[in-house]
Amino acid sequence: MDMTVAILTLMAGIGVFLIACTMLSSNLESVCSVRLRNLFAKASDKKLVGVGVGTVATAAIQSSGATTVLVIGFVNAGIMSLTLAAAVIYGANIGTTITAQIVALGLMGGGGISVTLLFSALTGIGAFMAAYAKGDRNRKYGYIIAAFGLLFIGLEMMSDAMSGFAEMESVKTFLAGIHNLVLLVIIGAVLTAIVQSSSVVTSIVITMLFTSLIDLEQGIYLTMGSNIGSCIVAIMAGFSSGTNAKRAALIHLLFNISGVTVFMIAGYIMGFATGGELSYASMFAAAFPLPETQLAMFHTIFNVVTVIIMLPLTERLIRVVTRIIPDRDVPPEKAEEPRLFFVDDHMLKTPGIAVGEAKNEIVNMGRMAMDNFNRSCRMILEGDMSGAEDFARMERQIDFTNRQLTRFLAKLTRCELSSGDAAYVTTAFRSVNDIERIGDYAENIMGYAEKLSSSGGSFSSDAHGEVEEVVSRINDLFERAIDAYSSCDRGTVEEAHAIEQEIDLMTTAMAERHIGRLNSGICTAEVGAEYLALTSDLERIADHIYNVARSVGEVARAPA
Repeated sequence: MDMTVAILTLMAGIGVFLIACTMLSSNLESVCSVRLRNLFAKASDKKLVGVGVGTVATAAIQSSGATTVLVIGFVNAGIMSLTLAAAVIYGANIGTTITAQIVALGLMGGGGISVTLLFSALTGIGAFMAAYAKGDRNRKYGYIIAAFGLLFIGLEMMSDAMSGFAEMESVKTFLAGIHNLVLLVIIGAVLTAIVQSSSVVTSIVITMLFTSLIDLEQGIYLTMGSNIGSCIVAIMAGFSSGTNAKRAALIHLLFNISGVTVFMIAGYIMGFATGGELSYASMFAAAFPLPETQLAMFHTIFNVVTVIIMLPLTERLIRVVTRIIPDRDVPPEKAEEPRLFFVDDHMLKTPGIAVGEAKNEIVNMGRMAMDNFNRSCRMILEGDMSGAEDFARMERQIDFTNRQLTRFLAKLTRCELSSGDAAYVTTAFRSVNDIERIGDYAENIMGYAEKLSSSGGSFSSDAHGEVEEVVSRINDLFERAIDAYSSCDRGTVEEAHAIEQEIDLMTTAMAERHIGRLNSGICTAEVGAEYLALTSDLERIADHIYNVARSVGEVARAPA
C-alpha cells in the first residue's frame, strides 16, 4: 500500500509539474512575444550574441525544447545560419538550468513556513488574477503567477513521494546498487527522452537527492544524462525537415554528448589521480551547503563550462555535421522549387515568434508580387519579352506562398495568441489575398504585353509616359504601405491613402486622354483596348496595395 501511494503521489506531482511548465512557457511566450521577436531580430552571426539570445529566450519562456525547435525552424526556413543556430542552442542549454535553481530554492526552508509553501500560495493569487483581470494581458500575468505556484505544488508532491520511497529498504537498496557512471548517464538520457523534458527529470533527481534516495554523485551523472536525452525534441523536429535543420539537430546532440564525454573523462582522471578522494560530488559538497543547491549548481556550471569549451570549436563542429549530413544532389528541374522563406511549422511551438515571421513572409511575398508587376510593365512598355521565364518562375513562387502561407496562418489561429496577435492573424489572411491579386493583375499585364508583341503594336509616346508615371507612383505607394504594415504606423497609412487617391485620379485621366487619342487617330482600337485594360488593372493594383496598409488600423483597434 505504501508503494502504491508513493507511486500515485509521484505521478500526480509529475503531472502538476508538467502542466505548470506548459502553462508557464505558453503564457510567458505570449506576454514576451514582442520582446522575443526583437531579441531574435538583433541576433547576428556573432557567436557570443547568439549564446546570449539563447540563454535569455530560454530563461524567458522556460523551455529549452521550444527555443531549440524554434531555431531549427529558422534554419529550415533559411533565415538563420548554422553558426548562429549552434550558438543559440548553446545558450538554450544554459537558460534551461534556471529550472533546477528554482527547484533547489523551493526545497530550502524550515521552521514554521517553508519556501515551497510560500511560493505554492502564488497559485491562488494567480488564479484570482486570471479570473477577475480585465484585459487579455493581465489575465496571462495571472496564469503565469498561478503556474509558478503550481511548480512548487508539483515539487512538494514529488518530494513527498520520494520521502515515501526513502522509507522503503528495497527501493533504497536497489538505488544504492547503481554506481556504474555510464549506466547512470544512460538512465538519465532514457528517462528524459521518454518524458521529453530535462527540467522534469532534473527536478525529480533533485528531490531524490533531497530525500536521500540517491547520493550526490549519482544525481550528477543522472543530470548529465538528462542533457543528452533532452535532444530528442530537437531530433524529432530536425529530422522531419530540410538538410540544414537536420544538421542543427545533430549539432545539439553532439554538443551535449561532447560535454558529457569531457566531464566523464575529467571525472575519471580526477578520481584516478587522487585515489578516489576527489570527485565532482566532493567538490560541490565542499563548495555549497545544501544537497539540492549542490546539484543545481553542478547543472549550471556543467552547461556553462561545456559552452566555453565548445564555442571556439563551433566551425569544426559544423564541418563535422556537414560531412555526416552532406548536401543532396538536387535535380535541375527541382533546383528552383518554390519555398517559404521565413516560416516553418516548427515555429508554431512559439506562436508569438511565428506571428512575427508570418509578417516577414507576407512582406517578402509583397515584394515578389511587385517585382513581377514591374517586370510585366517593362515588357509591355519596351516590347522585350526576354523576362517571360523569370516572370513565370516568380508567379509559381507567389502562388505557392499564397497556398502555404494561408495554411500556416490557419494553423496559427489554433494556437494560444495574444489579442493583438490574434487580430493581426485575422487581417493577415486578407493581406495575403490582396498581394496574390497583385500577382494576378501582373499576369494580366503580361498577357497584354504578349498580345502587343505578337501583333507588333505599341503605345504612343504620350501613353508610354503616362504609364511610366503611374507605375512610379504605384511603387511609391507600395513602399509607404510596407512601411506602415511593418511598423504598424497609422501616420504612414494616411500617406499611403493620399497616394492611392492620387493614382485614382491619374488612371481616370489616362482613360479620358486615351479616348481623345483614339478619336484623333493617334492610337488604334486594338492597342487602345490593351491600354484601357492596363489602366483599369493599375487602379486595382493600387487598391490592393492600400488594403494591405489599411489593415494596420484594424490591428491597432484590437482590445488589449
